[in-house]
Amino acid sequence: MTLLDRFLKYVAFDTQSDENSDTFPSTEKQKVLLEALKEEMETLGMTEVTMDKFGYVMGSIPASKGYEMAPIIGFIAHVDTAPDMSGANVKPHIIESYDGEDIMLNNALTMRVADFPELAAFKGHTLIHTDGHTLLGADDKAGVAEIMTAAEFLMAHPEIKHGKIRIGFTPDEEIGRGVDFFDVKAFGADFAYTVDGGMEGELEYENFNAASAKIEIQGRNVHPGYAKNKMINAIEVAAEMMQLLPKAERPEHTEGYEGFFHCVGFNGTVEKATISYIIRDHDMERFESRKRLIWSAMDYMRSKYGGEVVNITLKDQYFNMRKMVEPHPQVIDRALEAMRMADVKPLVRPIRGGTDGARLSFMGLPCPNLFTGGMNFHGKFEYCSLTTMQKAQQVILNLAQLWAQ
Repeated sequence: MTLLDRFLKYVAFDTQSDENSDTFPSTEKQKVLLEALKEEMETLGMTEVTMDKFGYVMGSIPASKGYEMAPIIGFIAHVDTAPDMSGANVKPHIIESYDGEDIMLNNALTMRVADFPELAAFKGHTLIHTDGHTLLGADDKAGVAEIMTAAEFLMAHPEIKHGKIRIGFTPDEEIGRGVDFFDVKAFGADFAYTVDGGMEGELEYENFNAASAKIEIQGRNVHPGYAKNKMINAIEVAAEMMQLLPKAERPEHTEGYEGFFHCVGFNGTVEKATISYIIRDHDMERFESRKRLIWSAMDYMRSKYGGEVVNITLKDQYFNMRKMVEPHPQVIDRALEAMRMADVKPLVRPIRGGTDGARLSFMGLPCPNLFTGGMNFHGKFEYCSLTTMQKAQQVILNLAQLWAQ
């Protein structure tokens, strides 16, 4: 099966995760693709293929004869798509040789180069984009397809020498739970790579420290005609609370190593309102400072309106993997070499987000992140370069060989 055929097959599965679910995986439909991947691994002749009760799929490409003692390397991708937008009935459109101009997604919606200037870098590429009604699912089905196509190639070409390779697919990465039950010991890799990045050449081993904050505001609803000195409008209190956080430190105003406060949800009536935030920063000291600031804002609001009015639940989600990856420079060095071998210019930069690899690194499996070719994740403007996907597949194959040297 070609890389393109695989990708189109995988995006046809609706695998959207659900942050409001208390099950694992958060949606049963993710297991449909995971089961299909398990069966595909078995069909390819891979060994030690398993799918556990949590939905994690793992399999092995056996080591070439004489290379059994080489380090065991893993490649990992997630199957779920973001809750931000529907991943059902995805209708991919293919541009054989992109001309660098605006792309009409449908009669009412155009993806303009003026809005997404990085499109210019894909001139001449084969692009796959949405029809403007759903996300595409390149995050991270591009990574899944690249790993599986590389696995098929290695299984069909025993002359390529490599050590044992482990492959893993996870659910629920998009809602921060992707490795809650991942069995690192059972996976058995010495080092691994998540294949979950974007632009060609991306190699990421720094990511945000991350926390979530849920602010609950209990108002007091009174008939507005008789509300003076009685009503507490939870919507107004919520708006006031939000204004206490610096406007310049929102995601739309930050880049690079700059952190942010991001309001990702708001629900409210006069009686009750809820605000959901995510808090991000690469630097641990600044990260802790951000958490202190949101606590201070809450304390101020409680002193103004009463302790029973405003409450917050603040939870750490994951931490910067750099601390866990840097002691193993060979993981980075070989990824850089694998890219050069594929005629890819390495683009080493911090992830302005997180991956399963961040948490896996703290679980004892150093796990930087590789590019996939997908762009504009989580929305209707998502697209993917097949040209770059082919490069990503080659990088995986190069890594398999480099770790056997």
